[in-house]
Amino acid sequence: MKSIIITGASSGIGHATAEMFLEAGWRVGLIARRADRLEALADRFETAVPLPADVTDAPGMQAAFDAFGHLDVLFNNAGLFGPSATIDEVDLQDWAEVMQVNVGGMFIAAKLAFAQMRRQKPQGGRIINNGSLSAYVPRPNSVCYTTTKHAVTGLTKTLSLDGRPFGIACGQIDIGNAETDLLAQLKKTQPGTATMDVQNVARSVLHMAGMPPEANVQFMTVMASTMPYIGRG
Repeated sequence: MKSIIITGASSGIGHATAEMFLEAGWRVGLIARRADRLEALADRFETAVPLPADVTDAPGMQAAFDAFGHLDVLFNNAGLFGPSATIDEVDLQDWAEVMQVNVGGMFIAAKLAFAQMRRQKPQGGRIINNGSLSAYVPRPNSVCYTTTKHAVTGLTKTLSLDGRPFGIACGQIDIGNAETDLLAQLKKTQPGTATMDVQNVARSVLHMAGMPPEANVQFMTVMASTMPYIGRG
């Protein structure tokens, strides 16, 4: 049975992806702070493994990975948007929080997954980072989020290179307007925003995770077809 750890598994993209992998017969490690949401999935699926932890808590994350054991794939998904404002209006504490989760938390999860995949027998595995279209075309007033997603792209490229000797592949999925609670907040201020069903994202991650060891989806963009990403103003 193949295994995957998904961070941010209690809601949104992480929750939808966890359900799809569980339905496909994978053993799924569920990492998030809300233990009750993880337990609810475990009540429905025998192969769900609740691993309540905060992605920014290195010892807690180490314990979660140690408890899970052999790992084929990490979906490095947990993140937050942060304040919607111009840079002069951003509180430094809010900036630090977004950096801590979106960069620090992803670094911790990737570090632990890489170490597990390097030492296990057989050696190797796959890391899939949740990037964003903001790494290429940012929204207005998204300086915290956009900066972190550029950092995620750098993380993806470096892991792809450094993982080669150990059979560890790394790819990135860049998502545009999947229907989640987070996007619902955006739609309140930007009515008419083009969206897509979050299941499209989950299916895409499942495809990336199922690639054979000799192949890798390096970057995948999945977006609402009519959102303003392609074109000029």
